[in-house]
Amino acid sequence: MPQAPHPPAKTKRVRRTPPMTRAEVAAFLGALARANPAPRSELDYRDPYTLLVAVALSAQATDASVNKATATLFREADTPAAMVALGVEGVARHIRSIGLWQGKARNVVALSQQLLDRHGGAVPNDRDGLEALPGVGRKTANVVMNVAFGEATMAVDTHIFRLGNRTGIAPGANVRQVEEALVRRIPPDMLRDAHHWLILHGRYVCKARAPECWRCVGAEWCRYPAKVTAPPARRAG
Repeated sequence: MPQAPHPPAKTKRVRRTPPMTRAEVAAFLGALARANPAPRSELDYRDPYTLLVAVALSAQATDASVNKATATLFREADTPAAMVALGVEGVARHIRSIGLWQGKARNVVALSQQLLDRHGGAVPNDRDGLEALPGVGRKTANVVMNVAFGEATMAVDTHIFRLGNRTGIAPGANVRQVEEALVRRIPPDMLRDAHHWLILHGRYVCKARAPECWRCVGAEWCRYPAKVTAPPARRAG
């Protein structure tokens, strides 16, 4: 069944900070690199196939919730053939705790069947092959290419989109603009690991509602004008 084309990237209303210079971008990422010299995905996986499934399940879900679901799923099915044999209902039984589980169960089985039919059961290592799979969009393809195949791609999720605009490292009105700005502005030798540095920084430090600027290792290069310089005071009692 032919796939519908991916919709165009949506433009969001965001408060943009003036962009960092390229030297500031390199210095900011250098600080993140020193704090986390060996960054890695927080999704649990064993090989390109289980990574692909985990990333496909992670949309609108936390990595922790996906890891909990895949811990049992991958014990029962960790290859395309086993996943197809498990079937939609079998997959659904493991992933009901994560968001959009009905559609994700169908997509996981469908992409597994397509891997068998078109790729001999292997995960393709190119963008066109990945994005042709059911339920796989640009962000998922970028993650798989980066983590499984070592490509210098930049997957922009909600954390990286926010951080790109808030810090000034790569302001943009939509995720594609932020992705292209990051690829253009980040030094090539830092680009592959930058995906992990930025997503982890956005997840744990540069948070959506309450950025913890006082413990940001890159604060001196960040252009955010409303830095939070101290943790909120605890209420007495």
